[in-house]
Amino acid sequence: MPRSLYRYCVLFYLALMLLPQIGAAQEFPGTSGETLIKSSLIAETNQPAAGTSSTLAVFMEPQSGWHGYWKQPGSIGLAPQFDWQLPDGVSVGDASFPVPHTLMTGDLMNHVFEHPYALLIPVEIDGSVAPGTPLPITVGLNYLACRADACVPEQSTLAITLTAGDGHITQERKARFDEWRRELPRPLGSQASFMTTNDARLRVSIPLPARVKLNDPHLFVDTDNVVDPAAEQIFSREGDVLIVETQRANSWSANSPPDAFEALLSLGTGTGLTLVSHSTEMQAASTNGYQSAPASSTTIASTTDEQGSPTLLLTAFFGALLGGVLLNIMPCVFPILSLKVLSLARLTGGQREARREALAYTAGVVIVCLILGATIIALRAVGTQVGWAFQLQDPRVILVLTLLTAAIGFNLAGLFELGSINAGGKLASQGGVAGAFWTGVLAAFVATPCSGPFMATALGAALVLPTFAALTVFAGLGLGIALPFLLLGFVPVLRRLLPRPGPWLANFRHFMAIPMFLTALALAWVLGRQLSHNGMIASLALIMLLAIGLWFTGLRQRSAKRLSWLPAGLAAGLALTGSILVPGTLTQQAVAPNPLVSSVDTHSLDFDADRLTELRQQGHAILVYFSADWCVTCKINEQRAINTPRTQQAFEQAEVITMKGDWTNGDPAITTFLEQHGRSGVPLYLWYAPGATEPEVLSQLLAPNTLSMLASKLD
Repeated sequence: MPRSLYRYCVLFYLALMLLPQIGAAQEFPGTSGETLIKSSLIAETNQPAAGTSSTLAVFMEPQSGWHGYWKQPGSIGLAPQFDWQLPDGVSVGDASFPVPHTLMTGDLMNHVFEHPYALLIPVEIDGSVAPGTPLPITVGLNYLACRADACVPEQSTLAITLTAGDGHITQERKARFDEWRRELPRPLGSQASFMTTNDARLRVSIPLPARVKLNDPHLFVDTDNVVDPAAEQIFSREGDVLIVETQRANSWSANSPPDAFEALLSLGTGTGLTLVSHSTEMQAASTNGYQSAPASSTTIASTTDEQGSPTLLLTAFFGALLGGVLLNIMPCVFPILSLKVLSLARLTGGQREARREALAYTAGVVIVCLILGATIIALRAVGTQVGWAFQLQDPRVILVLTLLTAAIGFNLAGLFELGSINAGGKLASQGGVAGAFWTGVLAAFVATPCSGPFMATALGAALVLPTFAALTVFAGLGLGIALPFLLLGFVPVLRRLLPRPGPWLANFRHFMAIPMFLTALALAWVLGRQLSHNGMIASLALIMLLAIGLWFTGLRQRSAKRLSWLPAGLAAGLALTGSILVPGTLTQQAVAPNPLVSSVDTHSLDFDADRLTELRQQGHAILVYFSADWCVTCKINEQRAINTPRTQQAFEQAEVITMKGDWTNGDPAITTFLEQHGRSGVPLYLWYAPGATEPEVLSQLLAPNTLSMLASKLD
C-alpha cells in the first residue's frame, strides 16, 4: 500500500468520528449549546449604518484538549462551512482566519486552533436600507472538533438581529474586535515565486528582509493539491529572500501544474503573512508582458468549495471499500454466504454469463447500501437519531427477514422448487441475472447488523460529508461487500479454482439450508426479545403458515398439478400482511434482561451516561459495551470473552464494573453515545481504567483473554 494512502487510511480510521447535533445556550446573541467547540455570533456594532461595512465575528471556544480547523485543514479534516440567511440589503464576504498552528497526529499534519479564536466576516449594508430597519442574520455553521483520538462533527445555528442605525461601536466591542484583528495575518506586500525540481520537490522563494526574525516558521499552503502538508519544510536564506523547500503533493499534476497558489507564512512569533506564489514560468511570461492577473482568494476558495476535497472523498471511499470487503468474513454475514456459494458454483455458462451475474449481484448490493444510506441521511436531516442497521430495530423488518430466510431454507432443503414461492425467496433463489441481483439485495440487507473494521468509521464519515460524497461512501461499502463475487466473475483464473458442478451440488444445496435455518432461528430469537409472548406466538404462527403453504406447493409440484403456486402465494400474502400488523400491536414494552448476565450482580449495570460519569469520578475501572440481539458478532464476543468464568472472576477480584447498552430496539441515548465515539452501529467496547481521561477502544472481535488481562493489570 502506498505510504500516502496508508497515511490517509490510518487517520480516516482514527479521526473521522461522528456526533449528533447538540442544542443551544445563552452567552452572546446566537450562542450555541455547550458543545466541544462552543460558537457565538457577535457583531462589532448592533446599529450598522446604511452604505457602510461592518464586521461580524464567529467566536469559537474549544474545550480543553479539542481543536478546530483552519480553512485548509492539512492532511485531512474539514474546514468550517457557513450557510448564511441574510435580509435584503445585506451581504457578507469570506471569513478571515487567524494564524493557525501545526499539530502532528502520527505522520499526519493538521492546521488547527487549540485555543479560543474568532473568524471575522465583513458585512455590507446597502445604502437603500432605511434607518431603524431590523436586519435579522442567521448562519448555519458546520465544523469539526477533534482531539488525538476522535473527531466530532458539530452543527449550530447562530442568529443575531441588527438594526440599521448610525454605526456606533461601544468601547468594549471595539477593544475586543481590535484584539481579534491583531491575530489575523498581514499581507506580505511582495510577490513570491515557486519552481519544481526533478525529485518531486517544491522550492518557494519569499521576499522577506533578513532582519525579520523567525522562530520555528511554517508555510501553510491554502490551495489544495500543491504540497504534502505532513512533509518536512526546510527553510534557508538567500539575502532578503526566504527559501522554503518541501515535498509536492502526490496529486500534483505534471501535465497541468498550478500557475499560482495562496499560502500563509507563520513566523512562529504569532505573526503571519499571507502571500500568493506564482510559478517561475508565469513570472517569465510576465517579464514579456503576458502575465495575467492572479486569481483572487475568492475565486480560489469558490473553486475549492465547488469541487470539494478529492483526497478526502477518495479516502472515505477507500475506507468504505475496505470495510465492505472485511465485512464478508464477519460472523454476522456468514450465513448469507451460502447463497453466494451456490450462485458462484452455477457460473458455468461462460465468461459473458459470469460477468453479467457478477455485475447484477454487485448492482443489488450497491443499490441496497445506497438506499439505506440515503434513508439514514434523510432521517438524520429531520432530527431522527438513527445509525447503521437501524432497520433491524423494527420487529416488522425482523419478521419479514425471518419469513424470507425460512422460505429460502425450505427451498434449499428441497421442500419445493422454484416458480412457486413468495416473491422474496423466489427472487433471491432463482438463477440467472435476476437471481444474482436479488441475492445481492438480500446479502446487503442481512449483512447490516454488525460493523466490521473500517466500516464503522467509514459510515461515520459518510454522515459528515456532503450528500453526494456521503452516498459515494455507502456505494463504496456495497462495492466492498460484492468485491469477492465481482472478482470471481471477471477473473477466470479465480473462477477455475471453484469445484466443478456435478451431482455433489444437489447435496451441497441441501446442506446449505442449515445456515439459512440457523439464521431464521437467530432472527426468531431477536423477535422474542422485541415482542411480547403473544407477539412471539403470533410470529411463529405466521412462519408455520408460510411453511404449510410451501409444503402444499411442493406436494402439488410433485403431482404435476395445475396452479401449484397457489398455496404458497396465499400463505405468503397472509404471512406478509401479518408481519406488518402483529409487531405493531404486540411489541414488548420493556426489553427483558439478558439471561447471560446475572441481574443480582451489583457490578453489572445497564448503560446510563450520567451514572458512567459518576463511577469514573469515583475512580472505578469500568467496561462499557454496546450490543444488540441481532448482532451475531456481539453475541459471540459475549459468549467467548465477556460472560466467561475467567473474565468474571478477574473482574470480581479487580472490582471492575460492567455497563451494557442494549441497542436491540434502538435507544437515542445509546445512539448519541455511539456517535460520540465514532460509531454508527454495534459492537463497541470501551475500557475505562481508573483515573484515565479517555477510554481505550477495544477491538470489535474480542480475544478470550483480552478483558481478563486488562483486569489483571489493575492489581
